[in-house]
Amino acid sequence: MANPWAGEVALVVDGKRHVLKLTLGALAELEATLLADTLVGMIERFEAGRFSTRDVLALVVAGLRGGGWRGAAADLLSAEIEGGPVEAARVAGQLLARAFALPERAE
Repeated sequence: MANPWAGEVALVVDGKRHVLKLTLGALAELEATLLADTLVGMIERFEAGRFSTRDVLALVVAGLRGGGWRGAAADLLSAEIEGGPVEAARVAGQLLARAFALPERAE
């Protein structure tokens, strides 16, 4: 089960459930993938609903890798993602939100 307090999100790829997480290493890999772009720019695009499929793929790959997956973006080109592109985009947005948001305090 994915633990939202630990920044985890679940995604089913080719019938197998994966736990995704944006670890520091995964974030560094994501920044390298973005080339001239920045994480801040990506966050702003997600907040405005202007993200690209490239953004979604980069985030899903980084999250999978942060969760222990050893594949590459090319491995997802023909993969079946349960829920399709909409689910992939939802998971990507959740990954960003959980990686950069402080947990709410119970009062």
